[in-house]
Amino acid sequence: MQDAPNPRTALLRDRNFTWLMSGGVISTLGDQFTLIALPWLVLKLTGDAVALGMAVALMGIPRAILILFGGALVDRHSPKRILMLTKHVNTVLLAVLAVLVYTGQAHLPVVLALALGLSLASAFSIPAGTSMLPHAVAPQHLQAANGMMMGLRQITMLAGPLLAGLLFALAGDGSDGPQHMRGLALAFGFDCISFALSAWTLAKVQPRPFAPAARQPVLKSVADGLAAVWRDTMMRTCFIYWGLCACVIGGVMQVALPLLASSRLHGASALGLLMGAHGAGALLGMAASGIAGKRRAGNLGMTLLLIDGIAGVLLMPLGLVTASWQGMLINVAIGVLGGFVQVAVFTWIQQRVPRELLGRTMSLFMFIFMGLAPLAAVAAGWIASRVSLATLFGGSGLFLVGAALLAWLFTPMRALRAAPAGTMV
Repeated sequence: MQDAPNPRTALLRDRNFTWLMSGGVISTLGDQFTLIALPWLVLKLTGDAVALGMAVALMGIPRAILILFGGALVDRHSPKRILMLTKHVNTVLLAVLAVLVYTGQAHLPVVLALALGLSLASAFSIPAGTSMLPHAVAPQHLQAANGMMMGLRQITMLAGPLLAGLLFALAGDGSDGPQHMRGLALAFGFDCISFALSAWTLAKVQPRPFAPAARQPVLKSVADGLAAVWRDTMMRTCFIYWGLCACVIGGVMQVALPLLASSRLHGASALGLLMGAHGAGALLGMAASGIAGKRRAGNLGMTLLLIDGIAGVLLMPLGLVTASWQGMLINVAIGVLGGFVQVAVFTWIQQRVPRELLGRTMSLFMFIFMGLAPLAAVAAGWIASRVSLATLFGGSGLFLVGAALLAWLFTPMRALRAAPAGTMV
């Protein structure tokens, strides 16, 4: 009698998963180039920390507002349909941005308008992308699929910034004047091609039969999703805590890391190294999570809070670094801690939430992590113009330590455990 194939082997034989995984890797790799190039372009065009913070907020606010509606549309029209449309839109917008930067016509209002378009597209692509996997693979393979997808994404998050940093060093990042921005233009062009290729791979995916949510006004659909999360005491508590941390830490990092690279290190290439180091750490953390299995420091909730506290301690000295290798070491360590629990958190949500609510729940989850942080970037930019980077990073780390301690003392997060499928109450 033959042994049943392990989940990883079974997944690699699943054409749906291999096409979805290939497209996800290609798209994520391209995204890393834009994640560095876009804020760097704004910084070079303005030279102002406050303007950078406002630009980040402008890119994030539409996403923050519309991402919840994006989740409702995903539940109604299927993740694949929404995701395919956004990939085509992003391909066009990035092509225009690449041409403008290459020809020297990238003025701030035009750049912000295109960034706004990318932000609007991401409001729909994020909930579609995070909801796609449960529709494409069998439920028993979801944990393994999440682990493989996140691991490969972290590899691209390691390789992407390093490759982007090399590109900027070789082709120019605008530090020597607007006429030396060829590297930024090539970065946007590479991301454009990555979206076109990932759209082609997505077309090959044949999702499991889709049962659309009941037809109702979009606002009511969003309200029903929010109400379902609010009724689940544990999920409500976790989302509030994660939102608070994302506002403070995410907003600071989006502004402070480019400023650190620009003022003390070696420009956009140093920013690529810092982000690449974080990606490498997260990959190591995910590998460690796979080796450790379900072993936790007490349970999942206590592990999450302990990791947040340690990450806060590591964040404090980041504003004191004077060399790229110092910042890279700290970012590797922070990445390891974050990567360790990512697979478990995503799987916990996907298994806890009924499929007909998954798009709306994941949109709320991503709203917290990718929507609220840019709102805090305005305040971070204002603070960065008035205090030192050491104070900014130190205060953010201290806040994270305090938030984790208070959550452990006064919330049910310390009792968070893995949940069987469909247990949202």
